[in-house]
Amino acid sequence: MLDLMLRNATLPDGRVGIDIGIEHGRIAALQPHLPAQAGREIDCAGQLVTPPFVDAHFHMDSTLSYGLPRVNRSGTLLEGIALWGELKPLLTQEDLVERALAYCDWAVAKGLLAIRSHVDVCDDRLLAVEALLHVRERVKPYLDLQLVAFPQDGALRSTSALANLERALDLGVDVVGGIPHFERTFADGTESVRVLCELAAERGLMVDMHCDESDDPLSRHIETLAFHAQRLGLQGRVTGSHLTSMHSMDNDYVSKLLPLLREAGVAAIANPLINITLQGRRDTYPKRRGMTRVPELLAAGIPVAFGQDCVMDPWYSLGSGDMLEVAHMGLHVAQMTGQDAMRQCLAAVTTTPAAILGLQGYGLEVGCRADLVLLQAGDPVDAIRLRATRLAVIRGGKLIAATPPATAALQLPGRPAAVDWRRG
Repeated sequence: MLDLMLRNATLPDGRVGIDIGIEHGRIAALQPHLPAQAGREIDCAGQLVTPPFVDAHFHMDSTLSYGLPRVNRSGTLLEGIALWGELKPLLTQEDLVERALAYCDWAVAKGLLAIRSHVDVCDDRLLAVEALLHVRERVKPYLDLQLVAFPQDGALRSTSALANLERALDLGVDVVGGIPHFERTFADGTESVRVLCELAAERGLMVDMHCDESDDPLSRHIETLAFHAQRLGLQGRVTGSHLTSMHSMDNDYVSKLLPLLREAGVAAIANPLINITLQGRRDTYPKRRGMTRVPELLAAGIPVAFGQDCVMDPWYSLGSGDMLEVAHMGLHVAQMTGQDAMRQCLAAVTTTPAAILGLQGYGLEVGCRADLVLLQAGDPVDAIRLRATRLAVIRGGKLIAATPPATAALQLPGRPAAVDWRRG
């Protein structure tokens, strides 16, 4: 007798009519017509079951703070950074915890069960660090929260940033962050990458740097990050986030850069909603898209994930924690409308970021953790097209969230009384 059975599921790889048997919080069996019984059964009715969504790049210390202490009137990156500087002295640990927990509730309802959040360490109080460490423990039963020590004001530009970053790591923050393009000079940015990568190597930690979040084609700190990843033996543990300058770089230079990233084992994270909103602001026309070269990175064998980045904060007044919205935008901006490419966009918010974060037991195979999402969609393309309803969210074999199917009641002569408009 199994604990839970999902009957007649479709899987992202195209398998149909699959039964998923769950026992002791793990996938115990996965096959068509599983000859077993369970204490509870869910009829998937041929709809899509995926592993949970994963957000590889987020800022939970600023989330849901929109309008505090004022609104970003220009909507620009630099005003957002300035606004965050105004807000930091006003923050309290209680407010940080309350907003973060509220966002985690949103995430669970959307099937988002793993988040990598950058946390600003340039406040000497480390208020946000302590708040999010507390939140990490609070949500551990239902959500994996990985924290990055992020020197928002520059590891070298801010006088206490490096010391604060090490204090944050000592307190239990998981990953070393950086923002080399925000240092005072290009040379300082280059030096910050070296220092931070060496610190990560000494401590045996991963690295995730905001890198070249700029329209400047000469912002090339990703090359330095790849060099130090290879020099220090950090392959597979280093991520470059944003990489928006790559959309402005010369093709010849990029043709050299991509093999370097692959050889160095560096992953990339694009943030479609935010990159296309904040980049290209000085352009008239032609106007740049503002997102890194996702198809080219994938073709070069470099793992690419999509992140939400911001939700209702100084940089972005929108967002809902819906990673299918992120995949939907990424698909359009990167012009990834081929059948295989659209499926890669679902992978960019599930399996690829799970690998980047090093999540253990993640996936849809026997022995994996029974963390699953049942979607009101027939396949991965359908799921992205519809931003499909999360009919059921399962964590460790237990149902933790459910949403009724999306339907519309019609009152049209000669037509059915109801239609599942989400399925088309």
